[in-house]
Amino acid sequence: MNKNFVDFMDRYRGQKMAVGVSGGVDSVALLHWLVEMGMDVVCLHVNHCLRAAADTEATYVQDLCKKLNVPCHIFRWCGEKPDTGIEDAARLARYKFMTDFCHENNIKYIVTAHQADDQIETFWMNLARGSGVYGLAAMRGVGMNDGVTILRPLLNVFRMELKKYCDDNKIKYFSDEMNDDPHYTRVKIRQNRHMLQDAIGVSDERMLLAIQNLGRVRTSLEKNVAYLVRRVMKNNYALFDDTFLFDLGPDIRLKFLGSIIQKIGGGRYQARLNSLSGALSKLRADCKFTLGHCTVRRLRGQILIVPEGEKTSFRKRNGKRYVKQKK
Repeated sequence: MNKNFVDFMDRYRGQKMAVGVSGGVDSVALLHWLVEMGMDVVCLHVNHCLRAAADTEATYVQDLCKKLNVPCHIFRWCGEKPDTGIEDAARLARYKFMTDFCHENNIKYIVTAHQADDQIETFWMNLARGSGVYGLAAMRGVGMNDGVTILRPLLNVFRMELKKYCDDNKIKYFSDEMNDDPHYTRVKIRQNRHMLQDAIGVSDERMLLAIQNLGRVRTSLEKNVAYLVRRVMKNNYALFDDTFLFDLGPDIRLKFLGSIIQKIGGGRYQARLNSLSGALSKLRADCKFTLGHCTVRRLRGQILIVPEGEKTSFRKRNGKRYVKQKK
């Protein structure tokens, strides 16, 4: 068993957790390792009803869990599927099934089988989109989804090691033909990633190290932004000078504005980068607009952000502006 994996999961001993198991080599190895560590787990499998082998895989996961004495729950994503963006839609459906189950059963953690190869592929996909530090730092070892903590203990473990474990121990797993379809961007990256090492000697290990370093930068930025957000929040609105916003560095400025709007508007995700950039451009002069279920207003050098539909007005007391909330 991989030491990085054991060190990661040791922090969660004694906690009941769900583990997403597709039947592929990554998640099958993950399930075995969790059982070997004696973790208290329940298996969740989502049958997306997209492939002919889907029912066979669901049955195999059930049988495997019975053999390992692990409770297993199967969900089916049936009905109409979108014509485009099927991967994203399937991922959203999968997490919805799993987080709903966790809420209903008072489970705080979901363990997923994202591993080092997935991490590197995510880095390249985000690089192609022109992402900044937040995107290039790729997936987090510990994240959140709909109030449930997501644990990714395999981000420092390569697929080759997981496959070797299963093969050496004669553990069956399935291969998804979609993982070899070059129609998908992630698969193109997977099939051509070796060219970077072949041409200029940049190994997967070096790329993973760079991603980890970017992750530390992201964490530092987030702590700074969280402190700034706390400074300007007033109950359910934010009020601050325009100089407070525009004196921040460009990356922090965008993240700060996005965090404020997400917090006040209650969005699951932050507004898109181009929307935030447009908002910053507007805020260089007096304006009023909506974004992320918030009303954003600048008036004579002060910026006010409130929930959309909230009735407020600027007032002045002792030479300082404040916000009057109307009933």
